[in-house]
Order: sequence, then C-alpha cells, then structure tokens
Amino acid sequence: MPYPETISADRDIAGLRWLSIIGIGEDGLDGLSPQARRLVSEAELVVGGSRHLAMAAILIRGETLVWPSPIDTAFPAILARRGKPVAVLASGDPFNYGIGKQLAAIVVVDEMISLPQPSAFSLAASRLGWALQDVAAVTLHGRPLENLIRVLHPGRRILALSWDGTTPGKVKELLVSRGLGRSRATVLERMGGPAERQRSGTAETLDTADVDPLNVIAIEVAGDARSLIIPRAFGLDDALFETDGQLTKREIRAIVLSSLAPRYGERLWDIGLGSGSIAIEWLLADPSLSAIGIEERPDRAARAKRNALALGAPALQVIEGRAPAALAGLPQPDAVFVGGGITNDGVFEAAWDALKPGGRFVANAVTLEAEARLAALNAAHGGDLIRFAISRAEPLGGMTGWRPALPITHWRAVKP
Repeated sequence: MPYPETISADRDIAGLRWLSIIGIGEDGLDGLSPQARRLVSEAELVVGGSRHLAMAAILIRGETLVWPSPIDTAFPAILARRGKPVAVLASGDPFNYGIGKQLAAIVVVDEMISLPQPSAFSLAASRLGWALQDVAAVTLHGRPLENLIRVLHPGRRILALSWDGTTPGKVKELLVSRGLGRSRATVLERMGGPAERQRSGTAETLDTADVDPLNVIAIEVAGDARSLIIPRAFGLDDALFETDGQLTKREIRAIVLSSLAPRYGERLWDIGLGSGSIAIEWLLADPSLSAIGIEERPDRAARAKRNALALGAPALQVIEGRAPAALAGLPQPDAVFVGGGITNDGVFEAAWDALKPGGRFVANAVTLEAEARLAALNAAHGGDLIRFAISRAEPLGGMTGWRPALPITHWRAVKP
C-alpha cells in the first residue's frame, strides 16, 4: 500500500494509520488529548492491561482485549484488523521501555500513530529536579536485578523502573551488600495520579514495606574505598572473579578485549569460557552487546554464571559442551575468542566459518603445540602474531624479585 511522505493526523484512521498506540498515565482520561479520546472511541478493538482498559472504559465502544501472557500471543488478533481502527493503551511513553518497540517490529511506522504521555523516567526526573540527560535510566521490569550493578558508581544518579513492589527492597539489599548503604534512595509510587507517594532514605534506612507495584526507584550513589565498584576500563582486578585458576589474567585480558574490539550490538563467542572473564568484560563494555560462552566442564560453566551475576553481566549465555560440536546452531558471531582448545580438531574451522565477514578472531596459546597452531593460522590467514611475557614483583626471601608468568602467544585476525 503506497503512502505519502507525510500523513496528516485527520487521516490516521482512513486505512492509513489504522493502529493507534496511546500513552495513558495515572491521571487516566484527564491526561488524554481530544485526539487520543477520539481514537479510543472509534477503535473497533482496544488492547491494553486490565487497569488501562478500566481507566478508558467510558470511551470504549468496540471490542476489548486484555494483554495475555506471553504478550506476543495478542499480535495475530491485532494484525487481523489491519486497515481497521485498532487502539493500544500503554503506560506513559510506549516507546520508552514499552510495547511500542514490539508493535513497530510487526507494523510499519506509516500504519501507526503514537500519542505518548510523559514516561516514568520523565515524571521521576521532574519530581526530583534531575536533568534526565545526566541520569542512568535502567529498567528492572522483567530483567535481572544485576543489570543495576554496572551503573553503581559513586556520584551517579540512577532511575530504575521496578518489576513490582518488592523491587525497592531488593535494590536496597544490593546496595548495602556492595558497600553502598549510604546511597540515598527515593521510591516514587503511582506518579501522576491521586495516589502518588514518595518515600526517601539511605539504602540502610529506607522503609520498603507495602510499596505499590507501580514504582520507580531513584538512587544517588554514595560509597567509599570499601565499596565494590566495577571499573569501566578493560582488565578488571583478578580478585573480582571466582576462579579455579582457569582465568585470563588482567593484563592479558585487557589486550584480548582490545583485539576483540567490541562494537555496538555485536555478539561474541568465548570458546573455552573458564571463569568467564573475557565474555563478562565484553558485556560490560555496552548494554547492547551479547555473548555466548562455551564450556565443557559443568563446574566451570556454573562458576562463570556466578561471576556474570556478581559483576553485572547477567546476559551471559553459557553453553555446556565441547567445541566444535557445541557450536552447531548458535547465532552467528561478530567476534570469537578461543582461550583454550585451539588445537582441538575442527574448532578453528567451525568458528572461522561461522564468523561474520569483517569479524575478529582472537586466540591465546601457552603450549608449544598451541603456539605452532597459531603460527600456521597466521601464515594461512594473516593477522598479527604477538608474544607477551608478564612478570610480577613478589617477595623473594627477605627481598623482592620478579616472578614471570608463562608467556602468552596471541593471534588476532579479521575475516575478509
């Protein structure tokens, strides 16, 4: 169906913009514009949560559909009305951690009109006098609490969307456990409506009893030298990782991550996951990144998962199995790291074949056999072959001497 470059608002129902996504706040109908009210009244189908449908009940003349679980099972019913007026009611701004993203994936933008209300983040920032562009906005709604860890830096202001009324108590416990109990926290409940309420205190003293499920948590992070903070640079302190010794040490890790060169939205395969340090630091570089770790030992796979949670990278996907068999069917990577197993038959070939063009392949070796394999791969595929030797000053008798670690041979190449 052809569309003009611009479509005026009064043509939104005439077979063009048939899907209306309407933000509604705690003030209900009072916050809806005349256009939003008209779209709801003219819709043959109105979709939303039971709370939203109840708010707009007086306007609704067509059929109603309460969001099912999972929510995408409602999409066929929406698409079946294509070309006829359908309205979707959503909290606040539908395109700020809302249903807008999912609907835009199944309906082209020229077939929809969105009328947002202020988002929960905007409302919270206005209540506190915070500049929204200076705030870390995080959602804990349907996502792991550990996503908060990466932004817990002293001096940082954070706004977090809660999953339910228990979330503030869990956030409070997380802050205290990481030595950030002096952080000031404010819970903002049911913003924009007659039942709006705020409560504030330090993480140690905040009352989190009987919090309304619809709430946002505002945090002003405060800590000291004893606080557990995850730095932003590559090469985290080895002591932050639980390990059985299978750990890429921090200096080498920083070099490996530099060679892997993570970019927005990319996926890493970490083959021979060990303690998970490479995949975890890859994920910490940006929330858009994803990582799959392949580890054949169940104890190490479990340890890597624990490290990922403790360091704020809960998105790490761990596959228990042995490469190359465990690589079959995995989503295509943009970068591959092989920390162990480069001499195993078929590992390089399977990973290299799966790697996207322009993707980076990085491998480390400590044995002569693995080093010879990297030398052969470098001869065949080009790239850079580098050898690192790290020594640490340690007590030696009554004095101090250098204790060398095993040298590392490092190969990095870009797939044509």
